[in-house]
Amino acid sequence: MKRKIPAVLLVLILCVGTASAQFGSGIVYDPTNYHNALLRYYQLQQHLIQLQKSYAKITGQLNLAMQMARFVQNMPARYRAVFSQWRNVTSLNTFGNTGSWISGINSGLLPNINTGYQRSTTQLLPYTANQLSGMNALELARVQSQYASVELADGANMNAMATIGSIRGNADSVQTQIANLEHDSFSDDPDLNTEVSVLNKINAAGVLTLRTLQDSNKLLASLLEQQTILAKQQREATTNAINADIERRANLAGNMAQVTSTLTSSLQSFRMP
Repeated sequence: MKRKIPAVLLVLILCVGTASAQFGSGIVYDPTNYHNALLRYYQLQQHLIQLQKSYAKITGQLNLAMQMARFVQNMPARYRAVFSQWRNVTSLNTFGNTGSWISGINSGLLPNINTGYQRSTTQLLPYTANQLSGMNALELARVQSQYASVELADGANMNAMATIGSIRGNADSVQTQIANLEHDSFSDDPDLNTEVSVLNKINAAGVLTLRTLQDSNKLLASLLEQQTILAKQQREATTNAINADIERRANLAGNMAQVTSTLTSSLQSFRMP
């Protein structure tokens, strides 16, 4: 028992010495912990820098969004202009033959256009079978070509009337849509000035522009048809003149020979009384 007491005291002394080194005045330096602490500090510093950059970027985007959300005040007074209105054609109807024409060219209704055109133009009379059979090949070809020119001109004219009437008939609706688009574009309503709303208005304006260009192309096509028919008629006039000259020259020799022979015979048989 007496031998165990010194051993226990020795162990207690060693434990007290170790404890004083860890928690007392002594400091234990651990390089691994110190390195990890520095690494975490560096990572926190990088996170802070990244957060500062993100904050600056978000702030810039917010300022840009707020700036883009602003719109010009009192836009109608600054930009709205007055344009000419579509007007329907009018005319007198002295002999009662222009009413259907006016109705058709203002509405685009084909029955009114056909009736009005027939009543307002001189009707083309047909040749009889006897008259056609009495023509030679050149005369018959000339008559057929002239008939074709008149009939083509009638078709082109009625097509042009239908195009004009269709445009005029839809003019009120188009004017209403343009007025709505103008009102929404100049409005200060926040719901009409969002990004999606502005894009929708741009798309609507693009569609209206395409429709207008389509109508313009129809009018240009009608004008081109009429110019083509006029060119055909001019060609026919020139061709008929050339063909008539060729026929005259072809018959000239025979006519001269007949006149010469008749004159010679008359001179030979002539006797002084």
